Amino acid sequence: MPLYEHVFLARQDVSSQQVETMTKEYQQVIEELGGKIGKTEYWGLKSLAYKIKKSRKAHYTLMNIDAPSAAVVEMERRMSISPDVIRFLTVRVEEHEAEPSIQMRKGDRDERRDRDGDRGGFRPGGDRGGFRGDRPPMRGPRPEGAGGGFRSADRPEGGSTFRPRPAGDAGPRGPRPPRRDASAEE
Repeated sequence: MPLYEHVFLARQDVSSQQVETMTKEYQQVIEELGGKIGKTEYWGLKSLAYKIKKSRKAHYTLMNIDAPSAAVVEMERRMSISPDVIRFLTVRVEEHEAEPSIQMRKGDRDERRDRDGDRGGFRPGGDRGGFRGDRPPMRGPRPEGAGGGFRSADRPEGGSTFRPRPAGDAGPRGPRPPRRDASAEE
């Protein structure tokens, strides 16, 4: 039988227990039609890259499926009917991965980092900021024309760099034609 990896996204306002129930329901569909589920992984509630059906987050679940294509089609049909499933993707693969998916390994890495005490941020004597080379520290008044900042001797008092066009200069294409009113054409 062909092998598939299937990921579905459930709405954010559904509880994780309801996601587990949905996973078992879809597993029964596959098994009734002669297939089997190798492993399932619940990846948790994650942020989406963009809104999908007015949701900013979704519950992610991965299923490794060994089933005929008719079973997968039936499961996808039921998912498309369900209001709780906002997106799904099924990919045919040559073989299933035996180890945990990359999403699960990422969580293990985060847990190890927390156990080791490395919580990110700045480190004492660290590698961020503070290095100014052989420049002296910036303290006290600056000499005239020293540069830096947004004000300089060549700019007006307000510091704005906006310069209006000279009068009569309409640009390289000439003046813009007047707009036609859509209601006047009717």
